[in-house]
Amino acid sequence: MGQNESDSLMTPTHTPHLQAFRQVVESRRSVRRFTNTPIPDAVLEDCLRLAMMAPNSSNLQPWEFYVFDSADKRKHAVKNCMNQNAAKTAVRLIAVVARTDNWHAHAQQILQEYPDTPVPKKVKSYYAKLVPMDFLRGPMNVLSVAKWGATQAIRQVKGPIKSPYYTFEDVKNWATNNTALAAENLMLALRAYGFDSCPMGGFDEPAMKRLLNLGKDHHIVMMIGAGERADNGIYETQFRFNQAQFVHHV
Repeated sequence: MGQNESDSLMTPTHTPHLQAFRQVVESRRSVRRFTNTPIPDAVLEDCLRLAMMAPNSSNLQPWEFYVFDSADKRKHAVKNCMNQNAAKTAVRLIAVVARTDNWHAHAQQILQEYPDTPVPKKVKSYYAKLVPMDFLRGPMNVLSVAKWGATQAIRQVKGPIKSPYYTFEDVKNWATNNTALAAENLMLALRAYGFDSCPMGGFDEPAMKRLLNLGKDHHIVMMIGAGERADNGIYETQFRFNQAQFVHHV
């Protein structure tokens, strides 16, 4: 594809479809300033409920939302943990957190919700397999070393284990990816109600985790600021390089 044949975002659009897509892109660009219009509690709760419906690759749900209702904590977060101006004007501040320590909690919840229904052994073993090995998460002991040795032996004979959950880092990556979908659902739900949202970059995760009393098994995937977008709330024009420089057909 020659450079003069590409449809760069810096060149005029040629079809109604491209024009419509460009409008969508512009409407989703980063917000830097919100108005002080409040988000009704009922709207926020509905958006959070919709965000909980994010698609997931398993029965587990690793994400949680921490809504800053405390004015003191919100002020502290904006002043000491974040460096993005949009956070100063956001009406709502929400932390989207991935957890990697709640596998047993999910299994226990099944037992509580279905007390009269025998839980099949396959279901119990399913959750048991998702629990990372003790060797990778806690103090070393004989059982953990035995598990680790057995895993390495199987990998030598049969190759990589056909499961993404055999290291803690894999579990963390899986939980983070699924939580990112929940964050996207929340932002889309807010926009469906006429409000806007902005993912906050540059926050101090260790300081934010201390503020929210989160443990080492919690990982803040995204900080979201939400509110009604001000008229001058969108960043100015951003330049894009030509498509031919970044799209390669191989």
